[in-house]
Amino acid sequence: MDAVLVRYGELFLKSEPVKRRYIDILLRNIRRALDAKGCDYRIEVYRGRILIEGDDILGICASVRRVFGVVGVSPCIRTPPVIEHIMTAAVQRALSRLKPGMSYAVRARRAGLAGFTSQELGTWIGSEIYAGMDGLEVDLKHPDYEIFVEARDIGGLVYDERLEGPGGLPLGTQGPVLSLLSPGIDSPVASWLAMRRGCDVTHLSFDGGSWMGGDVREGTLENHRRLSAWCPGRPLTLMMVSLDPFFERLVMGKNPKYRCIICKRFMLRVAGRLAQDRGLLALVTGDSLGQVASQTLANMGVIEEAGIPEIPVLRPLITFDKQESVELARAIGTFRDAAGDLGCTVVPKHPSLAATLEAVLREEETMAIEELVEGALSSVREYRALNGEMEGLR
Repeated sequence: MDAVLVRYGELFLKSEPVKRRYIDILLRNIRRALDAKGCDYRIEVYRGRILIEGDDILGICASVRRVFGVVGVSPCIRTPPVIEHIMTAAVQRALSRLKPGMSYAVRARRAGLAGFTSQELGTWIGSEIYAGMDGLEVDLKHPDYEIFVEARDIGGLVYDERLEGPGGLPLGTQGPVLSLLSPGIDSPVASWLAMRRGCDVTHLSFDGGSWMGGDVREGTLENHRRLSAWCPGRPLTLMMVSLDPFFERLVMGKNPKYRCIICKRFMLRVAGRLAQDRGLLALVTGDSLGQVASQTLANMGVIEEAGIPEIPVLRPLITFDKQESVELARAIGTFRDAAGDLGCTVVPKHPSLAATLEAVLREEETMAIEELVEGALSSVREYRALNGEMEGLR
């Protein structure tokens, strides 16, 4: 194979100025991914196609297919813009992959070259393949093997693999957000989905120390590290806030059933302040409707009241069931068997499923919430990860 063909999807739907800007950002992200892997490469852009040449075609494919905005990649053979060269390359490639008894299809496309149609090109190549091996069968609907041929004025492209990318929008096209990250399964998936829609993510985690079951800090750092592999060449920041003083006061409250709601409201207050201070435009959470007591519609409304109106809360998983989150976590590499073992000793036996704002505010009046928020903000520690590796503590 001579090059890698890169496909992008919904960027085509944008206006021309927006599309140009998004493609420029996509190309910058592709270069960062390739530089992070130490690849030698050369990039060409022509009429909606990105072509990358280099010595390590498989390495280029592996790097680029993890870049947000990339729908798919294909290792391909390049030929001169001559019909005979294009046909020869396609027939030779197909016959090297086919065996007697297999079915095949040719998917041909012409752009820029004159004198024939896309359908004629496909028919010619298909006939040559059929004549080149006994026992083959043409099946355009469900073939065992497909070969794709593009005849363009800059040259021919022949490929038979379509490796999926994450799709979405290029990272950095939609502005910065603050994503709440935990050691669990859902929050890293929510962060990944925000990245997939073009958001520059900064992570925020709350360390409950001895109040939390398991090693929350290490689990969170591991999720952060794994997610950094999806934004190569871009340092990923994690802010960690201590919850110890807050928990000490929370457990003294009169109505334990409101603890989870008050805790989530506190987190939203701290997150909103940090987002404001750092110019981050939204918060991202791993909430899934009805999954736990604090994620009922009634309780989410009470929780969100504590936020900052101009900083929206994005919930990418709001309609996901748990299995969907688990499957996506496995696919993106953030699933860990230990992730579901972590708990919180502050959770009451019978949490409220439909708290009222008035009742929660009465409970908060005894806690000096603003003082606790200021204390939490002063406890921030920062960690950075780059290309799937932790860089250390600041």
